[in-house]
Amino acid sequence: MSSGSSARAAMIGILVSVVVTAIIFKYTETEITWSVIKRADWRYLLLAFFMQVLFWILWAFRLQLLSKYLGYSIAFTYSVEVTMASMFTAAITPSSAGGEPVRVKMLSDRGVDVGTSAFIVLAERVLDSMYFSTALPVFLIITGFSTSFGFKIAVIFISLLLVFLYALFRVLRNESSIEKFADVLYRLVRKFNEKKAEKYSNAFSRELRRFREATIKMLSNSLSSIFVLYVITLILWSAGFMVPSFILISLGYDPYYLFSYTAQLIIVIVSLIPLTPGSSGIAEVSMAYLYSNFVDTNILGILVALWRLITYHTNIFFGALFVNYSIIKSRILKKRSFN
Repeated sequence: MSSGSSARAAMIGILVSVVVTAIIFKYTETEITWSVIKRADWRYLLLAFFMQVLFWILWAFRLQLLSKYLGYSIAFTYSVEVTMASMFTAAITPSSAGGEPVRVKMLSDRGVDVGTSAFIVLAERVLDSMYFSTALPVFLIITGFSTSFGFKIAVIFISLLLVFLYALFRVLRNESSIEKFADVLYRLVRKFNEKKAEKYSNAFSRELRRFREATIKMLSNSLSSIFVLYVITLILWSAGFMVPSFILISLGYDPYYLFSYTAQLIIVIVSLIPLTPGSSGIAEVSMAYLYSNFVDTNILGILVALWRLITYHTNIFFGALFVNYSIIKSRILKKRSFN
C-alpha cells in the first residue's frame, strides 16, 4: 500500500469514527462542558493510555516468543516495530485484515521463511480466537449481561472458528493434501498465466510445507509453552479491555469491570465484520449500544470518544511513526550496503 493510499485510508477511518461518535453525542444528548472536563481525573486517563501501551508491548512479546519457539531469534525492539507497523495497517483496512500481511512481510525480512511467518501470524489469531471462545461464554454466564445477543455472537464465532480449524486440518493433514491443494492452484493460475502457473504452484507448495512443519513443531512443544502463550494472550486483551473502565473512573463513574469486560469481548468479535477501515463506525455503534445498558446515556458520547481516541486513533498515530521509522531505517541500511 502506497503512502498516499495509506493516508487516505487513515483519514477515512478517522472521519467515519468522528462522524459516528458525533451522531452518538447527538442522540444520547451528551454535553461536553467545562465541568465534565475539569472533574476528569487525568491520572486515570493516563492509566487508560498505559493499558493500551501495555497491550502493544505484550503483543510484541508474544510475537517474539512465538518466533523463539519455532527456532528464530527476533529482537524485542524489532518485534515492537513489527507490532506497531501492523497496528497502523490494521487500523486503515477493513476488519483489521491488513495487519497480518505486514507482520508476515516484516518477519520474512528478518530471515523467517514465508511459510513459518504465516504460521506465526495465524497462530496469534488462533490464540486470540481461543481466548475469545472461552472467555465470552464464561463472562456471559457470570454477568448475565446481554445474554441472548452475546450467546448468539459466541455460538457464531465458535462455529466459524471450528470450521476454519477443520478446513486447515484438511489442507495440512499430510503431504498429499498439500499437493492436491497446490494442483488446484496450478490449474487456476494456468487459466490466466500458463508460463507462471508452475512457478507459483511450486512456491505455494513449498511455503505450505514449511507452514505445516511449523505447525507440527509448535504442537510438539510442551503444553507449558502453549499455556504461557495463552496466558500472555489473556493478559494483553485484559489490559486493552480495562481502558473503558479507567475512563469511567476518571469521569467519576462506576467502572463496571465485569460488564465492561463482557461488552469489550462482544465488540472485538463484532468488529471483525469487514466493512470499514479498522471497523470504524461499527465499533462505536456497538460500544454505544452495549454500554447504554449499564452506563448513563449522558456520558456515552464522551466515553466512546475517549475510548476510540486511546484504542484506535493512537494506533494510527504511533503506528504511522513506526512505519516511517522502518522506511527510513531500511533506506539507510540499503545505502550502507551499496557503499
